Amino acid sequence: MSGITPAPASAGAATRCCVAEVPGTRARSGAIDRGRAARALVLVALAVLALDRLSKWLVVEALDLANLLRIEVVPPFLNFVMAWNRGINFGLGASGSDTARWVLVGLAVIISVGLAAWVIRRGRVALAAFGGLVVGGALGNAWDRVQYGAVADFLNMSCCGIVNPFAFNVADIAIFLGAVLIAWKA
Repeated sequence: MSGITPAPASAGAATRCCVAEVPGTRARSGAIDRGRAARALVLVALAVLALDRLSKWLVVEALDLANLLRIEVVPPFLNFVMAWNRGINFGLGASGSDTARWVLVGLAVIISVGLAAWVIRRGRVALAAFGGLVVGGALGNAWDRVQYGAVADFLNMSCCGIVNPFAFNVADIAIFLGAVLIAWKA
């Protein structure tokens, strides 16, 4: 044998057998590790939030897209087109009211907290990182609602004679990608 001996049984105690667990091996094998999952979620969410904020500052404010309304980057494939989204996806539910704005901010925060708790409880690092994409994107768009009163969308892509009337942003990309990856991995 390998030198591992069974622990002696005592009255009323369960017998332990020849299993030696090396510290940290469960986390590396893909088993539950909530600490690493939480770190992955927070790091990815912060990275997405920072990238989203930087892109909006550069395009909307530094390049003054808010006033220019359109900047051709690589026409027709990529243009910056200013769109203020007061609703949800593609402007659905856009009433423009201040109440709707704050309801959507609150909803984004509640969903982010719920998703974060769910993926951390699952303890899988990849799933938590995918959750971080969604959380970072949702918080980036919520930040816009607080700062501007609406989500700043500016990326517009068209191709092959098809003109896309919609604009989106980095946060939207992260939310979409994270949701698809969560559906794939969950």
